[in-house]
This record gives sequence, structure tokens and C-alpha cells, in this order.
Amino acid sequence: METAFTKLVGVRHPIVQTGMGWVAGPRLVSAAGEAGALGILASATMTVDQLRSAVREVRSRTRAPFGVNLRADAGDAAERVELIIAEGVRVASFALAPSRELIARLKDAGVVVIPSIGARRHAEKVAAWGADAVIVQGGEGGGHTGDVATTVLLPQVVDAVDIPVVAAGGFRDGRGLVAALAYGAAGIAMGTRFLLTSDSTVPDAVKTEYLKATVNDVTVTTAVDGMPHRMLRTELVDALERSGRARALARAVRHAAGFRKLSGLSWSAMARDGLAMKHGKDLSWSQVLLAANTPMLLKASMVEGRTDLGVMASGQVAGVIEDLPSCAELVDRVMAEAHTVLDRLYGHRGPHALGTLPPPG
Repeated sequence: METAFTKLVGVRHPIVQTGMGWVAGPRLVSAAGEAGALGILASATMTVDQLRSAVREVRSRTRAPFGVNLRADAGDAAERVELIIAEGVRVASFALAPSRELIARLKDAGVVVIPSIGARRHAEKVAAWGADAVIVQGGEGGGHTGDVATTVLLPQVVDAVDIPVVAAGGFRDGRGLVAALAYGAAGIAMGTRFLLTSDSTVPDAVKTEYLKATVNDVTVTTAVDGMPHRMLRTELVDALERSGRARALARAVRHAAGFRKLSGLSWSAMARDGLAMKHGKDLSWSQVLLAANTPMLLKASMVEGRTDLGVMASGQVAGVIEDLPSCAELVDRVMAEAHTVLDRLYGHRGPHALGTLPPPG
């Protein structure tokens, strides 16, 4: 299925495996790439040296194009951009809008720039600065999220920009892909669905918790880092919501110290990142301190398998996922179902490329 997105990045299918911290490592990214999707490495929880090693490991596993997700507000963002360029990575994705200068540097080197956005105005801004495509995440998506549903946000962005738009938030199958194409998107991005594959390195005990969850077990809370964060509701989340601000801040300072040791960052570097985060998101200092919770609480579950001590970021779609296919099985299944749906809608005239679908409206 050829779309503007597949042509832009050189993959076979209009599907993206998103960059999830502690989850989207070399094994998952290379498996997604081999399946014909675009795999994206999550680098925010890696040092620069770890990122370099991860990029080279992906390349040793697959010749498929892949991407690296960056924190645009990180103090070493420019250094990571240079690494991506030097290593010949095909795509740079960003969790926040990158600066005009970072976009220009990447594009000058031939890297495809795809920021993730959660509002129409953000899409318009990065498109004006030269972004090649955008990933639009609606409120159903996992992790930090907004409150506008994909079905409302996606058509707004498609109408506002003239670059390829990839839809995220609530996708798991071929029906969703066809729906996104009908809205005018050029593909879909999935996080939770790829987390719940046999190629994911997330511990089995954690995957079991996801598979047990119903739609009502996925909640949005600000108790972890002061910002709306979609995750599985667990006893830990309940406890965090009951704890007072003083206890939350004390816990955040402890976790900040733990992340400093793990990441190799100095206190001054972490302070610079905190300042950038505070400015970029208009946060209070309390919220910046609380943000130190996220990397360590995610690591506790996604790496160490501690369902009692870690948080499990999750899209609402976890409530309707029931199995753990390989990436190849998942992508093949999504594409087969998408073609079946299109054939049912269009008969033997069924268009299997976005260019032959009727335009939105």
C-alpha cells in the first residue's frame, strides 16, 4: 500500500512503531522494520554513547529504514542530531516541536524530520519550519497526552497542512488504518500495540497486566509528573494520587538522583533540561521536579518487571488487545484486514493506494 508517507521514508507499509522509552530498543525497532513498518528508537532514556550503540545494533539486524526519537528540549539535542546525521539514520522524530534550526540542520543532511504534535497550531508551526511530516496523537494515545480525540484532531491537522500526516492514538488493526486514510492521513502510528508483541522486550508479567486490562482500566493522571499522563490504573497510581504534594516532591528528588546516576548526566545538565522543559511547557518548578518521576517509574515496570513499583503508560486501545503476535504477524494482519475492508467498500475496483482514494470531503 503506497502512500505519501511510505514514499517519503521508504517503507513498504504506512505503519509506524512509535518511540517508547525503555520499550523501543534495537530488537523491537529492527523487527518492525523487517515487517515493513517504520521502527523508531526511543533515545530519551539513553546516553549519547548508548544511542550510538543502539543505532548500530539496529543496522546490524536490518537494512530497513528506521528512525530515532529525540527530546527537542534536551540540553544535548544538537549533539544527538549530529549523531543521527553521522550514522545515516533515515528519520528523526521529536516528542516536542524541534527548533527551526534543528529542522534545518537535519534536512540539509537529508534526514526526514517528523515531529509528533497534539494540536493543529503545533502542526502548522513545524510545517512552516520545514518538517517533512507530522505524527498527530489524539487523547486516546498513551503517555503524555491531550484531551482532544483522534477523530476530532486528525481532520483538523489534515486540513491545515500540506505535508503527510500520520495518525496516532487508538489504532491497532486494519480497520483503523482505513479509517485514518479516509480522514486524509497517510498512515498510522501505534505504540501500545507494538509494545504488546512477542518482539517487545517488556517483561512477561507486565504484558500480562496490559492484556488483563479493560478500556476502563486505562486512566489519565497528573500524579506521576504533574502533567496529563495516560497509563494503566494500578494500586501504585491510586497511591500516588492519594499522596500529598510534599511526599510527591520528596519522591521526585530521589528519582531525579537515580536518573542522574543512570543517565550519566550532571546536576547542571539536568537543571538545564529542567529549565528547557519549564519554558517549553510553561510548567511550575514543582511540575519540573515531579517530571523526574517518569523515567525511573517507567523503567521499574518496562525493564525490571515491577508491576507493583512501576507505572505502565498505555493507550486506551490496551483494553481491546488480547494477544502477543510478532511484529511481522501484526503488520501482515493489519495490512490484510485493510485490503479486505477496502475491497468490501470498493469491490474489485478497490484502491490499494492512498492516491486513488477519494479526497476528504
